Amino acid sequence: MSGRSPQELAEAVAAQLLQQDPATGHVGLSLVSVGPGTATMTLTVTPPLVNGLKVCHGGFIFSLADTAMAYASNSYNRPALAQSAQVTFLSPGMLGDRLTAVATETARAGRTGIYDVEVVNQESKLIAVFRGHTRTVNGEILPP
Repeated sequence: MSGRSPQELAEAVAAQLLQQDPATGHVGLSLVSVGPGTATMTLTVTPPLVNGLKVCHGGFIFSLADTAMAYASNSYNRPALAQSAQVTFLSPGMLGDRLTAVATETARAGRTGIYDVEVVNQESKLIAVFRGHTRTVNGEILPP
């Protein structure tokens, strides 16, 4: 990976992950930006994503935040997997809302990373907060 800046590396890793990640596209998640230890993703709440109460199913909001964390935590070209995560839902995501998740690296030590993610709607209303812990595993995402 010599010759690449940290930003270029993060973008190259994200491009590789997107090629190998059918779940992200299937659900409707879109990567907006990525950088070392950070990522922004969006999701538009469509009819298949609402529950019986006509609000976005919490599992999809969790997936949005978790996926933002995944792109942020893998941005260093070291495979990182979620070890644990907690989400607190503050407001419902409504049909038609465009949700944005911004993941920010809070700490990274050894094989452990901690990421905070805020999910907001198109009016910047806070929908959920998420804190996730990651653990790196052996290998690299991009070939040497």
